[in-house]
Amino acid sequence: MTNNSPWIHQLDHSRKRTPLPADLLTDVAVIGAGIAGVSTAFSLLKHTDRKVALIEGYKLAHGATGHNAGQMVTYFERPFVEIVNEFGLEMAAQGQKDVDGAWELAQEMYTEAGLDIPMMRFESYSGFSTLAQVLEHLEDDRLRRAGGIRTGTLEIWEEAPFLYEIPEKYRKLFVLVPREEIALKLETLDPQYVALLPEQRGVMNSALFCQEVVRFLSEKYPDRFALYEETPIGKVAVHAEKVLLDAGLHTIECGKVVLCTNGFENIEIFTSSGLEVNSRFHHSLHGVVGYMTGYLEPKAGVPAAIHYYPAVDPGLTDTPGAPYFYVTRRPYEYQEGGNHNLISIGGPDVGLESRAHYDRDRQFSEKAKKKIEDFVRQVYDKKENLEFLFTWHGVMGYTKNMLRMVGPDPSFGRLYYNLGCNGVGLLPSIFGGDKVARQIAGEEFAPSIFDIPKAPRTRAESLPAPALSSLLQ
Repeated sequence: MTNNSPWIHQLDHSRKRTPLPADLLTDVAVIGAGIAGVSTAFSLLKHTDRKVALIEGYKLAHGATGHNAGQMVTYFERPFVEIVNEFGLEMAAQGQKDVDGAWELAQEMYTEAGLDIPMMRFESYSGFSTLAQVLEHLEDDRLRRAGGIRTGTLEIWEEAPFLYEIPEKYRKLFVLVPREEIALKLETLDPQYVALLPEQRGVMNSALFCQEVVRFLSEKYPDRFALYEETPIGKVAVHAEKVLLDAGLHTIECGKVVLCTNGFENIEIFTSSGLEVNSRFHHSLHGVVGYMTGYLEPKAGVPAAIHYYPAVDPGLTDTPGAPYFYVTRRPYEYQEGGNHNLISIGGPDVGLESRAHYDRDRQFSEKAKKKIEDFVRQVYDKKENLEFLFTWHGVMGYTKNMLRMVGPDPSFGRLYYNLGCNGVGLLPSIFGGDKVARQIAGEEFAPSIFDIPKAPRTRAESLPAPALSSLLQ
């Protein structure tokens, strides 16, 4: 089984790709042409008069952006209470509001670029099985409401066995409903699911979105925007007055650089004092490979995105956070003249060892496939053999605190970040691109949960000579 993404399948494979043909001088270089890089370029061109070069080591939107579940969500893969404990309620709530605002930013990109590809937003659900899961989300909702954030009301089966164990402080945060209502909304008769939380979610093909936004940018800003693919960046040298990028046979000189990669690629970051940025950058992120499958059904149900938190840990993941399966349903025109919904299912993932190479052509995990098959049979009571038309995997960059890194490096003002997928990267990437562009335009922001922490000063390693002498002159 190969890495066969339904999102990549829909791209224009006849589109001409242009590697960097010569040395380049530009105002801002954005490294990484996934949704984070494309969103950053869009916002830079809109909010500044800078020339922007979007640099991609492989192909446009062929990384995590083309190998994801396609869900648009604004929650964090970390309990909100933990973020409050780390940053305080006011800053945590503002961070949530910032990401919530990405819905409008995404619509703005969609409208201004004149897109006609599907992008859907709707109410969807997370299904819970245990008291611990229910209590965690009740506490998160209590804090969100205290921070001025609107939330959905948790719905619990009126005969759930743990009702009398729910503390009194949460009594106004949930309602009791018949089991039939939970079964209807979660689309399953599996009796383990006894509660649900309604949330705003959406679906889109983020790879196709990026392709079409880049077409728009190329047409609207022909003198200020360029995309260069198949142009891997090996070294970034940050000077006081400029930044130099080693692109193999050529060099890119720019005033500022924005890293929009998955974060753990083999990019070395140098300064005149040594490798201190490089060390902090690479040790602050790690990679996680997620596995997903998809099959077609005759078009019937409305678009949906449902999460299922089982009662027993199914051994899906070795990464932080509660394990869950996710299922999306959306229109998908795969066969000419066809009329189908694509059902996408994911959940299994595995962490990459530090600095390990991710092989995009690796075989699909048979263990992950079996986990998904078992889930489908149990939750949807499917007895027939499952035939997955698509099986794909993608690598995601996770930060240590599972929050996106957005903004300038605290020690080197020409170096910016918009990275850290943390499993839910589409809307946070769009938010990050808008904020970075506004910062480069000169707008000042209050301290944020997304700020890059200032590393303690250590004795920096000496620059190897003469390997980088040409870059550091």
